[in-house]
Amino acid sequence: MKTKISTFKAFRNRNYALYFAGQSTSLIGTWMQRFGIAWVIYSITGSTFMLGLTVFAQQIPSSLLSLYGGIISDRYHRHKILLVTQTASMVQAILLSVLVFTKNYMVWEILTLSVILGIINAFDVPARQPLVHELVRDKEDLPNALALNASMVNLARVIGPALAGLVLQKFGAGICFLSNAISFMAVLASLLFMKLPDYVPPPVKKKVFTELSEGFAYIKHTPVISTTLLLLSLASLFVFPYDTLLPAFAKVVFKGDAATYGYIGSFMGLGAISGTLFLASLKKGKDLKKILLINTAILGIGLMAFSQIVYFPLAMVFAVIAGFGAMSQTTICITILQVSADKHMRGRVMSFMALAFFGMLPLGSLLVGSVSEKIGAPDTLFCQGLISIIIAVVFISFIKKNSLNKREKEEFEEAEELIPQKV
Repeated sequence: MKTKISTFKAFRNRNYALYFAGQSTSLIGTWMQRFGIAWVIYSITGSTFMLGLTVFAQQIPSSLLSLYGGIISDRYHRHKILLVTQTASMVQAILLSVLVFTKNYMVWEILTLSVILGIINAFDVPARQPLVHELVRDKEDLPNALALNASMVNLARVIGPALAGLVLQKFGAGICFLSNAISFMAVLASLLFMKLPDYVPPPVKKKVFTELSEGFAYIKHTPVISTTLLLLSLASLFVFPYDTLLPAFAKVVFKGDAATYGYIGSFMGLGAISGTLFLASLKKGKDLKKILLINTAILGIGLMAFSQIVYFPLAMVFAVIAGFGAMSQTTICITILQVSADKHMRGRVMSFMALAFFGMLPLGSLLVGSVSEKIGAPDTLFCQGLISIIIAVVFISFIKKNSLNKREKEEFEEAEELIPQKV
C-alpha cells in the first residue's frame, strides 16, 4: 500500500488528479489525429515533401506566436486560457472530421486546418506546461506530478498511434479525427471541475516588447537555460523531424499499410516509456548534462540503424532505441528549464522552449522532406542520426566550459531532484 501511495501521491491533489484524467484521454486522441493527418497526406500525394509541408503548416504558427503566447500565460489566468485553447482545438478536430467525411477534400484544406491548430497551440503550450505547478498544492508532490506527466505523455505515444493505425485501416480517417474531437470533452470536463484559488493578476503589466526583452535577457544571463535551449534548437531542426518520414517507411520500405505506420509509432512510444523508467531510476547526484549528451547519441544510433534495416521486427528494436533517446533528451531539457526558471519568468522561458522546439521543427520538416525527395527516406534518416551524434560530440566541450559556473551547477542539482524517482 505504501508503494502505491508513493507512486501516485500527486493524486492527493484533487486538481492535478482531474488534470491527469482529462489530459491522458485527450493526448491519445491528439496522437491519433497527428498520425491520421500524415497518413492521409502521404496517401493522397505520395510525397515526403508534402509530409514536411504538413508539419510546417501546423507548427510554424506556434513558432511565430509562441513568445506572445508566453506573455499571455504570464499575464492572465492559465486555467481560463486552457479552457479557450482546448475548446478551439476540439472545434478544429470536428471541422477536420467533417471535411474528411464529405470525401471531397483537397490537401490545401487540411493544411489550412493544420495552420489553425498551430495558432491555437502557440497559446496552449506556454499555459499548459507551467499549470502543473499551480495544480499541486503540496510542492513535495511536484516531482511525482512531473513523473506522472511523463508517463501520461509516453503512454499516449504507444496507444495513440496503434489505435490510429487500426482505425485508419478499418474505419477511415474521419473516425480517427472524430475520436480526437470527442477526447477533448474529457479535458474540458476536468478543467471545469477544478477548484482553484481566486486569480491574482500580476501587479505590473508592461509592454509586450519590454517583457520579451526581459525574457531574452534573463535567458542570456542564465547559462543552464541558454545552453539547453541551444541544444534543443539544433536537435529540433536536424534530428526530431525524423517522424516526418515514417509514413514513407511504412508504405515503401516495409511494404505495409496504415496499421504498419501505427506500429512504428507505438514501438517508438514504447521506447519513450523505457526512457521514462530510466529517468525514474536515476539516483540523486547523477550528472544530468552527461546523461543528456549520451541520450542524444543513443537517438542518433537508433535512427541510423532503423534507416538501413528492411526486416520489420528487427527495425522495431531500433525504433524503441530511437524513442528512448528522443524522450530522455526532451524530458531532461524541459525539466531543467522549468526548475531553473524563476516563477515570474517561467511562462516566458517555456515560450522560448516552444520557439526552440516548434520553431525549428517546421523548418526541419521542410528540410527533411525536401532532402528525402532527392536521396530517399532511408538515407535522409541516416544523415539525421549522424547529425544527432555530431551534436552530442560538439556539446561535450561546450558543456564542460559552463560546468565551472557555480549557479549552473546548483540549478542542475536542483533539477535532478525533479527527475521522477519511481513511476
